[in-house]
Amino acid sequence: MRLEVPIQRSPVRVLWVCILALCLLPWTEGVVTYKNGDKVTLYVNKVGPYHNPQETYHYYMLPVCRPKEVRHKALSLGEVLDGDRMAESLYDIRFRVNTERRTLCKLSLSETEVEQLREAIEELFYFEFVLDDIPIWGFVGYMEESGFLPHSHKVGLWTHLDFNIEFNGNSVIFANVSVKDMKPAPLEGAGVAGAGGSLELTHSYSVRWFESPLTHNRRAERLQDYSFFPKTLEIHWLSIINSLVLVVLLLGFVIIILMRVLKNDFARYNVEEDGGCDDMDQGDNGWKIIHTDVFRFPRYKSLLCAILGVGAQFLTLATGIIVMALLGMFKAHRHGAINSAAIMLYALTSCVSGYCSCRFYTQIHGQRWVWNIILTSSLFAVPLFLTWSVVNSVHWWSGSTQALPVSTVLLLLAVWALVGFPLTVIGGIVGKNKAGSFQAPCRTRNIARQIPSQPWYKHTPVHMAIGGFLPFSAISVELYYIFATVWGREHYTLYGILLCVFAILLSVGACISVALTYFLLSGEDYRWWWRSVLSTGSTGIFIFVYSVFYYHNRSSMSGLVQREFELLTAFVFSLMLGRCHRLADLHSQPQDGLRGRDRGRDRDQGWSLGQGNIFCTYRSCEG
Repeated sequence: MRLEVPIQRSPVRVLWVCILALCLLPWTEGVVTYKNGDKVTLYVNKVGPYHNPQETYHYYMLPVCRPKEVRHKALSLGEVLDGDRMAESLYDIRFRVNTERRTLCKLSLSETEVEQLREAIEELFYFEFVLDDIPIWGFVGYMEESGFLPHSHKVGLWTHLDFNIEFNGNSVIFANVSVKDMKPAPLEGAGVAGAGGSLELTHSYSVRWFESPLTHNRRAERLQDYSFFPKTLEIHWLSIINSLVLVVLLLGFVIIILMRVLKNDFARYNVEEDGGCDDMDQGDNGWKIIHTDVFRFPRYKSLLCAILGVGAQFLTLATGIIVMALLGMFKAHRHGAINSAAIMLYALTSCVSGYCSCRFYTQIHGQRWVWNIILTSSLFAVPLFLTWSVVNSVHWWSGSTQALPVSTVLLLLAVWALVGFPLTVIGGIVGKNKAGSFQAPCRTRNIARQIPSQPWYKHTPVHMAIGGFLPFSAISVELYYIFATVWGREHYTLYGILLCVFAILLSVGACISVALTYFLLSGEDYRWWWRSVLSTGSTGIFIFVYSVFYYHNRSSMSGLVQREFELLTAFVFSLMLGRCHRLADLHSQPQDGLRGRDRGRDRDQGWSLGQGNIFCTYRSCEG
């Protein structure tokens, strides 16, 4: 009889089906062409403090020039999730028509409105406009602090904007804004609106067109070269090389060190005996003595299987996002494209979580498979909904554009209820029907063996510290750039590097997990099921601690909203790594290999390196 280790291969097929299906969707960008003199619509979008990217408000919440009837642009789901609220403006921009100091509007500001502008400028508010899907950034005003005694504090509002637009043929390539031609209107000192008074302001703008050698399909390159925000992304080959060296060293540790240890086990265990399984347990110690307990099913089967299923789903989702990014689907001018893709992939890959969870749950003799499917579908969805409820309430109370409209909330709920949850159920039913019996190489004892007292370095917290720190150290440098993108305004472009780091993360975690599982079994402790999930799943804890460190020491952000998403991100990493490395441990369990002359009675149970396993062979009887 040959051991059939229950390794789910169907989710891999589902992964590529989902990725190929998304890649075949019409992600190609439509080219907008203009004739000379055609109007190029400029949308105003949002404003917010420069150092707090998650705090954004609608541009028209400030006392600025606005049309009598504000018309909003129809936005995609990803744009709404990104906090975009685009609306038409009074700017009249004509294709390839230069304009010099045209008056936009005249405003009479009250004392309250002047104070509102002053506070926005002191908090370094910037604005975002959108012209032909190209974002344009600029500061609302100007602030200058000088001297100590006497102290000078100047606050000014930019009332004139210069738009510099590049074109090629009949399409727009790039656009930005400058404020060099005119001085800001002062909001401090004499002449500013006092009690009951008003401040008269005239807003104006200029437009200059320049021809660009870049074609429309290469305009994303121009946008990447220019950034209103500090550029932090760079190809950091040294950190990648260090991570690769870490992988090689860990792999060498697993192969060389463990094989030398196991060589001694070969000499001790491969002794010809005429007794049965029970006779072999006498006088032995180490991992061989617990061969009749190592496949004893764990407690809380449903929760364990749900974690493995959702972890498989996020592995699928992360791989799909990276592949789509490498194919060039997330350009800087495609607002919210990555958000839309993540929502779509999460819904479509729900079948992966249901399949993996229910299939393995059935294999380990779980009976409440309906409850397992419900737990799987809600393991991430419920924490996400609770986190979003708190964050969205805070944004709604502050009037931020990050608060989702009711229509968007209903749409997301419909996607989960009509696509995500049904696919989880379908995947669970298919997994249950395709699940075979879990066949261990030797029968499990009816009475569990007593586990001897373990030294401190084999306790769960120590294994979690080791198993979490090493994978985290392999990706810590890349995490800095990812956080700078998520909590900043820069568009992440190093997806090739991200793929390498993702592979390094999984490789390091798998090596560490297999090594820790061996040392656990060598101490005659057969409780490896949950330990393998917790040991490398603890990487999420290190990621959360690093995110807190980054928030306080590497950024200028304020507020507590980010804390909710930090916890959620750590939870996702724990699920992914727990799934991946629990699967690696399952590969490293005993497999059958018939050796010897008397195959009818004796058989050698082996962990062959040829199939990615780490342990040696030991003689066992036919139980």
